[in-house]
Amino acid sequence: MENEEGAAVPPSPAQRSQRSSVSSTGARVLDVVVYLVDDTPVPLAVENLPSVSAHELHRGLRDALQLPDVAADAFALWLISPLLEVQLKPRHQPYKLCRQWPELLFRFTDCSEEEIAQDEPALQFRRNVFFPKHRELQVESPEVLRLLYEEAKLNVLEGRYPCDPEDGEQLGALACRLTLGPYDPDRHTPGALKTSLGEFLPPPRGHRGGGLLGVLRKRGSTRAPAPELGLLEAFRALRDEAASPEPEAQSRLHHTYLQHCHRLPYYGCAFFPGEIDRPAQGFLHRGGRKPVSVAISLEGVYIVDSKEKDQAWYPGVGPGLGLTCPCARWQHVLLGLRFQELSWDHTFPEEAAGGNGDHVLWLEFDGQGEDGSPVNKLLKIYSKQAELMSGLIEYCIELSAGAEVTPPEPPTGAVPSDHPRPRLQRQDSVVCSRLQQLATIDYVEDGQEIRRVKPRRTASFFTRQLSHGPTTYVPVRPAEA
Repeated sequence: MENEEGAAVPPSPAQRSQRSSVSSTGARVLDVVVYLVDDTPVPLAVENLPSVSAHELHRGLRDALQLPDVAADAFALWLISPLLEVQLKPRHQPYKLCRQWPELLFRFTDCSEEEIAQDEPALQFRRNVFFPKHRELQVESPEVLRLLYEEAKLNVLEGRYPCDPEDGEQLGALACRLTLGPYDPDRHTPGALKTSLGEFLPPPRGHRGGGLLGVLRKRGSTRAPAPELGLLEAFRALRDEAASPEPEAQSRLHHTYLQHCHRLPYYGCAFFPGEIDRPAQGFLHRGGRKPVSVAISLEGVYIVDSKEKDQAWYPGVGPGLGLTCPCARWQHVLLGLRFQELSWDHTFPEEAAGGNGDHVLWLEFDGQGEDGSPVNKLLKIYSKQAELMSGLIEYCIELSAGAEVTPPEPPTGAVPSDHPRPRLQRQDSVVCSRLQQLATIDYVEDGQEIRRVKPRRTASFFTRQLSHGPTTYVPVRPAEA
């Protein structure tokens, strides 16, 4: 469904938690509302709702939106709320899961009873985690491309897909072209773009540190250029095919935007909240825990720093008020591992000493000790959703078993090709791993006790790992005393 001009502003996250996906219109027929990622409601009249499966609702929604067959694989139904997001399997019955929602929150979140009682899920139509990126590049349907674009843009603007400033400008320029039309120097000026930056650019990255060090850093640094200037320059640099009809140009731009997002390793991932141990700092060796997002896709696992959210203010949006957007400051990848580079497992609280532990997802991967010798590094991720993460990793590996993935063609279209950049080699890029910010356990012994010892290579501490295809992960066990 297309948004009509003059439509109401989409509700805030707090308002979204109060919306319902089910309303009664009679004894047997119920109106089910499924939301698109831009909060557009799609009402469906459903009979015998308690026994209707997600597959049947999905088919009804595709018919209502007049989507082609590829949408059956590209999208899935999700139950979402501010507290939990769950992708439904085709056999799931959404009505029953809604009735069981408090139980799911109690099992997979740390929310209070009051938060659980007030939370209400909504059905959302969004990208399927198991839809391969190489198949997405083959999509030709304009409406499917538009829906995928809207979801990718929302994740970029909300900070779920962290990106470098250069990438943010390129994506913002494409969004400008799609929203404002071809570049016109008379209409598209810095002042005009400044009033709508929040519609095109992800929130600006905040500044680390405070107090005296923060003041000294600000005094010693040069002022960053205005974001609207960089956005305008990237917009001006886009190449348009003048002879191409606008509908074709829109589809090509949607495709190009998605191609650019494919360079972000966490594109299309399912995200889970978690915490990791902070490295001991200072002479008091204070540590604590750091909140992170665990992103899991068909290719691997990515640990993304998700520090506390700041408020980024864009001037001039609305009736003289400006637009305030939440953003995670300095959000970046802490660790990225493909499945052939890791071994994993999860443990329950009762498995810890005394039975008072946490739900933990363990990731084991190759690394170097302080003396440069090869070791296995263990990363503990604390989360009540560790069981869900472990199950998703195992299922993604099963799906990829024997599958031949065709590498995507080089991006073409509106992205300027005369500015090559070694993106993944830049050490300050948000997509580069930052192992120095992880507190890992370097050595393991016999799968029984974890401690620091001199290792030698034999077998893995964990038995769960990629069982097919070439791997680069080499497990380490300690030498015998």
